[in-house]
Amino acid sequence: MKKLAIAAGITLTLVLAIVGVLYWYWFNAPYQQTANVQYGERDGKPLMLDVFRPPQQNGAAVVMMVSGGWKSGPGSIRPFLFAPFLRRGYTIFAVQHISQPECTISHIVEDVQRSVRYIRLHAKDYGVDANRMGVIGGSSGGHLSLMLGTTGKPGDPTAKDPLDQQSSEVQVVACFYPPTDLLNLGESTENPGDGGPPISFRKGFGPRAETMDEWKKLGRELSPIYHITPQMPPTFIVHGDADTLVPLDQSERFITECRKQKLDVRLDVRPGKGHGWPTMVLDIIEFANWFDEKM
Repeated sequence: MKKLAIAAGITLTLVLAIVGVLYWYWFNAPYQQTANVQYGERDGKPLMLDVFRPPQQNGAAVVMMVSGGWKSGPGSIRPFLFAPFLRRGYTIFAVQHISQPECTISHIVEDVQRSVRYIRLHAKDYGVDANRMGVIGGSSGGHLSLMLGTTGKPGDPTAKDPLDQQSSEVQVVACFYPPTDLLNLGESTENPGDGGPPISFRKGFGPRAETMDEWKKLGRELSPIYHITPQMPPTFIVHGDADTLVPLDQSERFITECRKQKLDVRLDVRPGKGHGWPTMVLDIIEFANWFDEKM
């Protein structure tokens, strides 16, 4: 019994040591933060992002969509969520937007595209390569990530504003459980049953969501699945098969359409997981691996 007690004590000590190391890894990635960088303006309100620079930059940028329910703010920025990227030398740009319904979701998409153009314009100032930019996000942040991946556009060389001369394209995408088809919500708890906009977010889509004819046009405009092109960057999605808010079908159909065009895509399904789970932080490591491989 004494030997068993000693062995149990040693095992517990080792477990605690491992937990301590993991805690240190996740919560103590070194970085230098530049907060409240204004990348634009919407209706007289500033559009802000925060920059997190690791001690040894690898020259690549990760644009993080700070968005849930198409709501955003500085209180939602959690540096431990992108610790694996920081430790590999990626510079993080945590992009905030004005929350719906104060701002329409159409304008939110426009604004995050502007954020990419702003980062690209100032890439050298932040020690990153303008041609090595990827995006990550979850839920509505995943939707915005895919909108950047599918609708990012080259800059206009004739534009008077230097920012508009920059591209809003990204080179790689990784995201969690994104809405991809707003016109076909399937078994989502947000499905109104008549083909209309998601129940809880109707106001966020603005006046164009008030009539079915206009909603059909708007819903298509804002659904990544209808904007897939051969130019879409490598894209990785992680989705739980027990998600009732954004059902797995949203990602499966998107990936199916991408594969029809032989695009570089990956879908990892997490059995029994809903709209978020505690071990998602480990999936961030897989996102970082994806960026390492594809950037």
